[in-house]
Amino acid sequence: MHESNHKARSSRHKGIYLFPNLVTTGVLFAGFYGIVAAIDDNYVRSAVALLIAMVLDGLDGRLARLTGTESEFGKEYDSLADLVAFGVAPAIIVYQWGLVRLAEYGWIWGKIGWLAAFIYAASAAMRLARFNCMSGKYDRRYFEGLPSPSAAALVTFMVWLCTDLGWAGGSAMAFACVITPLAGALMVSHFKFYSFKDIKSDTRISFTFALAIPLTIVLVMLAPSKVLFSMAAGYALSGPLLTWYLHRKHPANTLPKSGSADGRSESGNRPDLTR
Repeated sequence: MHESNHKARSSRHKGIYLFPNLVTTGVLFAGFYGIVAAIDDNYVRSAVALLIAMVLDGLDGRLARLTGTESEFGKEYDSLADLVAFGVAPAIIVYQWGLVRLAEYGWIWGKIGWLAAFIYAASAAMRLARFNCMSGKYDRRYFEGLPSPSAAALVTFMVWLCTDLGWAGGSAMAFACVITPLAGALMVSHFKFYSFKDIKSDTRISFTFALAIPLTIVLVMLAPSKVLFSMAAGYALSGPLLTWYLHRKHPANTLPKSGSADGRSESGNRPDLTR
C-alpha cells in the first residue's frame, strides 16, 4: 500500500502543473519581449520587461512549493526560461544598444563587442548548469556567484540608465564593454553573495528598516533607472566584499559553503537543494 502511494506521488510529480509553469512562461515571454523591444530600439521597454521577468522569477518557485506542485518538468522548463530571460536577453539588449557600434572604431572593436555579449550569455548558461549539477547541503545564507537575475539587472539597468541620461558615445560603449563580461565573470565566480533567505515572514525588523522599504519604493518611482542600477551595482560589489570579510572571519578550511540558488534555487520550480 505504501509503495503504491509512493508511486502515485511520483507520477504526479512527473506531470505538468498549470499555475507555476504559467508564471514561468511569463518569465520566458518577458525575456523574449525584451529582445524584440531591443531590436526595435526600445531599450526602456526592454529593461521594464526584464524587471517584470525578475519579479515573476521570484514567484514561480515559491508558488510551486506552497501549492506542492514542484515537478521535474517545471525544473527543466524554469532553467530554460531563466537562460533566455537572464542570459540571452540581456546580452542581446546590451549588444543592440551599444556594443554593436564598437565596429565604428575598427573591425577588432566590433569583434570585442559581440565577444563581450557572448561571454555574458555563456556565463549565464554555465551558472545554470553548475547549479543543476550541485547537490548536498549548503549554507542557505549565501549564493555562490552572482545570481543570474542580479547579473541581468546590472547589465539591463545600465542600458536603461545610459538611455535616460543620453549617454551614447565612445565612453558609454567602453563602459558597457567592461560591465557586460564583468557581470558574466561574477556569475561563474566563487564570491559569496548574501541570499536574504534567512529572513522569514515572521522575522521582526526595526522601525528604521520598515521605513526604508516604502522610501526605496518612492525613490524607484521617482528615478527608476538611477535607483535600480545603483541597487544592482551595490549588490554586485557586495559579493567580493562579503567574501573578503568571511575569509578574515573564518579560516580558509572552515569557510561556510554557499548554495548557488537564485532566490529560490537558481530557478523557480526546482527543488530547493539548499534546505
